[in-house]
Amino acid sequence: MYNAGGNSIKPIVDASNLIADLRSDTVTTPSLEMRQAMANAPVGDDVMGDDPTILALESLVSNLSGHESALFCASGTMTNQLGIRTLLTSPPYSILTDSRAHIYCYEASGVAHHSQALLIPVAPALGSSHLTADIIEKHMIIDDDIHGAPTKVICLENTLGGEIFPFNELIKIRNLAKEHGVKMHLDGARLWNASVETGVSLKEYCQLFDTVSLCLSKGLGAPVGSVLVGSHSVIKKARHYRKMFGGGWRQGGILAAAGIYAIENHFPKMKVDHEVAKYLGNQLTSLGFALTRKVETNMVWFDTQSVGLSGTELQAVLAQNGVRVLGGPIGEQRWVVHHQVSKESVDHIIRTLSEVVKR
Repeated sequence: MYNAGGNSIKPIVDASNLIADLRSDTVTTPSLEMRQAMANAPVGDDVMGDDPTILALESLVSNLSGHESALFCASGTMTNQLGIRTLLTSPPYSILTDSRAHIYCYEASGVAHHSQALLIPVAPALGSSHLTADIIEKHMIIDDDIHGAPTKVICLENTLGGEIFPFNELIKIRNLAKEHGVKMHLDGARLWNASVETGVSLKEYCQLFDTVSLCLSKGLGAPVGSVLVGSHSVIKKARHYRKMFGGGWRQGGILAAAGIYAIENHFPKMKVDHEVAKYLGNQLTSLGFALTRKVETNMVWFDTQSVGLSGTELQAVLAQNGVRVLGGPIGEQRWVVHHQVSKESVDHIIRTLSEVVKR
């Protein structure tokens, strides 16, 4: 996904000519209002615990999640790694996760390095977009055989590939974990999207997990940051590990202010992104592109080969018309909608593609 174009030279879209950037929801830039909030933020030294804006952000996210405490960090990878490491005590142990999960595919083997844990990747049942309790149970290591590494954490991701993890199934997995004394971590980088789309509150989701990573720099549109939530004791330990990992902030309140602004101003409007994504999916289908996954939130997955194009060809054509996408030689593409992608920009993309498809 991240290296869709390999090492080849990618088409350049000058910022002054940019109409839409669909590579990810991490590409948003701060608005003037967000920049003003950052400039006006009171700051202190967070390592010493006295940055008032970071404290305000952590309190806000803690309250939204229903967890006792929160920790502001530089990235979602860091909050995932801290959350998992803090839940583990003495090895040997294993972590069970989806085979497509960010912690397995896109965190540079961080779990093996930081936590010395065996990672067990599990694929959903054929035709399913998510893991189920019965499949997880079959792959858990729950006995005391000295040849194995007992499963101590189940790590789930919601959303994953833009698709929402059914709430009732999360409850079943939580009950299974409790039965065997296993902890639960959620990569909730885009849990904001799931909550807005389903109406299930962040608190309802987060109460099923011991730790949750909530990213601020994806769909919310902040430039930097992610928040880990958990109990007082878990976050106290995570803060220690954060320092060990070199992640202590000083006057980080400037960045925390952007997170607060994003939660207060972008989160309530996030469903608009989903509506634009669904509109984009429908328009692509009308041109003959085949959707490869359901469009449930802000991601559109589709196959370019259904209209005789490669991702690289699509990327080149769109770059000439002010649109950034990842492209790549394979047919399946992932386009991500965010608050800086409008319905009008989608119409521009479809007009451009319609000319190409006609050829």
